[in-house]
Amino acid sequence: MNNHPFHLVDKSPWPITGSIGLLTTMLGMIMWFHTFSMNMFLLGILIIILTKIQWWRDVTREATFQGLHTFKVILSMKLGMILFILSEVLFFSSFFWSFFHSSLSPTMEIGLMWPPMGIISFNPLNVPLLNTMILLSSGVSITWAHNSLINNNYPSMIKSMMITVILGIYFSMLQLYEYIESPFCISDSVYGATFFMATGFHGLHVIIGTIFILVSGIRMYNLHFSEGHHVGFEASAWYWHFVDVVWLFLYISIYWWGG
Repeated sequence: MNNHPFHLVDKSPWPITGSIGLLTTMLGMIMWFHTFSMNMFLLGILIIILTKIQWWRDVTREATFQGLHTFKVILSMKLGMILFILSEVLFFSSFFWSFFHSSLSPTMEIGLMWPPMGIISFNPLNVPLLNTMILLSSGVSITWAHNSLINNNYPSMIKSMMITVILGIYFSMLQLYEYIESPFCISDSVYGATFFMATGFHGLHVIIGTIFILVSGIRMYNLHFSEGHHVGFEASAWYWHFVDVVWLFLYISIYWWGG
């Protein structure tokens, strides 16, 4: 028996296998650039995916079946998630800083105008507006899921999480369509670079958030969550709301004002 509320984790092979996967991925990417062979890169990605699946399996067991996630541990996890989202805010702030640095004072190299000369920007009232409505709707559905969980309405929660996942996939498909139809590319001046870096990383976060919510939905279906113990779902909801807010700033600044 422990005389403290903290969780001292058991010995695990997953940190070292994860490190090996990251090293293999990095070396594989270098080999990909120089020899045009993706074999080592794909091997590294495979190692990372397998490590994540088994590591998260162990965390799920500790939380759901072993009862090791006490209130003190849950509080630490929530604080860790808050700090992670704060780091993500600073990450996207660098893209907005770059965008406004170039757009508020265009240089001679880009024609003293924004968007730069020769760049045809997207109409903010077409696909971007539809994507905004999709993400705002998904924010409503994930809040509905949280409210259903608190009220022990499990069928309603599973339905609302399915809606959120479908909307996340729909958003990603529309963004892919937008990229395919784009009249400019990432190498078209600082506009193309900032546009695709900001929206591309946001799209990656949408995909990660969709997987996060899908996994939470599967755990909910297996009755891993309860009214007072659902920190995994709560973290996915916080992450999704963060993705929503970032998109609003992207839409207003890059699509609407910057276009």
